[in-house]
Amino acid sequence: MSQVSDVSIANQGFSAFRTELNNILGALNSMHSGTSRPSSATTGTIWLDTTNSGSNSLEIKFFDGSDDITFATVNTSANTINFTDSTVSFDIVNDTSPQLGADLDTNSFNLKIDDAHGIFDDDNNEQLIFQKTASAVNFAELTNSATGNDVGLAVDGTDTNVGLSLSTKGSGKFKFNDAAYFPEATLTDASTIAWDTQASPVAKVTLTDNRTLGAGTNAVAGQFVSLLVIQDGTGSRTLSFNAVYEFTEDQAPTLTTTASKGDLFVFRYNGSKFLEVGRNLNLTLS
Repeated sequence: MSQVSDVSIANQGFSAFRTELNNILGALNSMHSGTSRPSSATTGTIWLDTTNSGSNSLEIKFFDGSDDITFATVNTSANTINFTDSTVSFDIVNDTSPQLGADLDTNSFNLKIDDAHGIFDDDNNEQLIFQKTASAVNFAELTNSATGNDVGLAVDGTDTNVGLSLSTKGSGKFKFNDAAYFPEATLTDASTIAWDTQASPVAKVTLTDNRTLGAGTNAVAGQFVSLLVIQDGTGSRTLSFNAVYEFTEDQAPTLTTTASKGDLFVFRYNGSKFLEVGRNLNLTLS
């Protein structure tokens, strides 16, 4: 404990003056450490509360003239300082190698990274770079998953329709180490069957009567799509095709009419028509 009753030096002889000065300097040098506020404290005095020093915890306090305000604790075992007020902020711009001792909690705020900056490994090699569009309104979302579910990569934003563009550098290629697929979608059977080729590029439909396949929607030039046409348990169902579908030798196919059999068609869209790439008829599906 190093505290004094006041920090004002009285007129006195040299020996007494030196003793009082040393006591005052000792108090200042030890930050007025003690188990209670020093009696010399005045508004603005900062002092060190050593009450919990046995548990390796000291408290730095500020006297506001009537109360002691604790603004930090000192862990003398871990050699850390923990600020008490959660609103305390600090600028680490001058720390060229800041490190975390635990997870970074952004407290529902965004983590901002300047243009063309990103994440580096511990050897200072670039791992992920973030590029900026000044007028950006759309963004990517990466979602983790629970057991039995897939991790999600999606796009969202202000625009109603937002795509995802992937590019390699130079002659680089995309490599898939595992199977890639479009989930098979089931189209709604109706007198005119609607096919959204953007939402359902791989689709099937079971005919319960004679039907017409409507023009595919939302296709883009170069896109491949496929459709499996299935006869119901009765069979003998026919399917007419919208003029947007172009078949080999300009001749629409005649479907298999056997109950529960299927016919598979593959098309490539050229910007105006779905061109038949191949067909496989009279398929046993189970």
